[in-house]
This record gives sequence, C-alpha cells and structure tokens, in this order.
Amino acid sequence: MDLGKLQTESRNTQTMNMDAMSIPELLEVMNAEDRKCAEAVHEALPQIAKAVELCIASLKAGGRMIYIGAGTSGRLGILDASECVPTFSSEQVAGVIAGGKEAVFRGIEGAEDSEEGGKQDLKAIGLNAHDTVIGIAASGRTPYVIGALKYAEEVHANRVSVACNKNAVISQYAEAAIEADAGSEVLTGSTRLKAGTCTKMICNMLSTASMTGIGKVYKNLMVDMQPTNQKLEDRAVRIIAEAAECGREQAAEVYEASGHEMKTAIIMILNSCTKQEAEASLKQAGGFVRKAAEL
Repeated sequence: MDLGKLQTESRNTQTMNMDAMSIPELLEVMNAEDRKCAEAVHEALPQIAKAVELCIASLKAGGRMIYIGAGTSGRLGILDASECVPTFSSEQVAGVIAGGKEAVFRGIEGAEDSEEGGKQDLKAIGLNAHDTVIGIAASGRTPYVIGALKYAEEVHANRVSVACNKNAVISQYAEAAIEADAGSEVLTGSTRLKAGTCTKMICNMLSTASMTGIGKVYKNLMVDMQPTNQKLEDRAVRIIAEAAECGREQAAEVYEASGHEMKTAIIMILNSCTKQEAEASLKQAGGFVRKAAEL
C-alpha cells in the first residue's frame, strides 16, 4: 500500500505555512478543522448503530467489549474502557494496546506491525465467541489490528472496526465497519489530532449507548455508577433524588438502607417497597429501572 495516498497522511492546504502563522491564526485554523470531526462521525452513524447492537448482544451474553489498537488508537480504547468502571460499574469493557502497558505511556510504534501480536494479545485475555472486538486504526491498515480482527473471526467473536480513512483495509475484516474521514490533519500525519478526536467521539458513543442498552442508565442519569469518593457519593444521592423525584434527605436515607445500591434505592422510593422487593423487581426487569418501576 502507498501510505502517502491515505487521507490521514495527506497535507492540509489550510496549514501549508503553519510555522509562519501567529498563535491566534493557528488556533483559529485548528478549531475550524476540528469542527469537521462531528460531521464525519455523523456520516458514520449507521455503522456505529450496528456496532452498538453487536456490543449490546455481547454484554447481555456475559461477554466483553474489547478495544484493541496501537499508539494513539490503543490509548483511546484503553481510556474509554477504564472509564466504564466508575461510570457504569462495569468490568465488561477492556482495552488492549500493541506493546502492552508500557505503550500507554511511551510510544512503542514498531509493535503495530505484527499481525501475530494482535492475535496473541487477544488470546492472552481469553477472547471467546461472546465478546465483541473493536479494532481501532486511524490509518485503517495497521497489521496488529488486522491480526486481532482475523483472530476474532476464528473464535466467532463479533467484529467492529474504527478507521479514519475511507475504504479502510480493516473494514474488510469487520461486521460493522466504521469509517470517519474528517480530512487531512493540521499537522501532517499527526493522527492524535482530528483522527483522535473522531475516534474518541466514536468510543464515547459505543460505550455509552451500549451501557444504556443493558440498563445502566435511567432517563439520562448514571444509576449504576461507582461512588468511590466524597464527590461521587454526593452525586449518587443527588441522582437518586432526581430519579425518584424526592428530597435529598430521603434519598440519602434510602441509599444507606439499600446498601449503597443506587438502582435499588430508586425503586424502593418509586415503588414504596422494601430492599428485597426492589431487588426482585430489578431482577425481573433485567436491571432496567424504568421497567422495574412499572411492575
């Protein structure tokens, strides 16, 4: 492949004299270019929706969403996966990066060139048919990601690809092929910029929509978060009060009585029931607060 023909490697005509621009001029151009990211992601919404459906199916089956990539792409996957624990109390989202943990903090760029590496890293975490693999590569042709998607097909796992070039090679190996092309980078080839922004937006959608699809959200509230510090404990009580449309004092009292289980506390208030009855309703409703409140 002639890598120079990739959109992510082409020169941006708006910044040909970037080094001669004033700071305000450069920032204005960067901001204007960044606005293209939302539109590029919007064009990919049908495939993103298909990917979300695959992820929800995996999560409901007890499987995982597994982001895998190299460099910036791998780091963005790990970032989104790590946030799913405090936000949704979910351990079902994982991130894998070429070069291992050290590559999160320091570039180990050569690791991306091994198809076998992608396969072996998924083997190491026990990839199975219940999982969904989300291969991320801004260029759309990273061998490490191709190897991961090929192995995912071998074990009959769901396959999603995320690229920032059209007609990406990795799209050939995915059931849901997401391609968000926001144009050439302000700094030629620096895909941590617009490509990174598009990737982050897509990851936000995949995880948030998937978690909503398995009952981790009520209305637009995080009702299954992990309150691991004072700020989050306060947020938990406020969310319960909002969801149950009650006073803060009652929310705090029932939160304690629920054993610090936010969804249970909400149902206890909404349905005027005991902790045990609330837990039974939530179980019957598959963990969805809205459904449990209607029982």
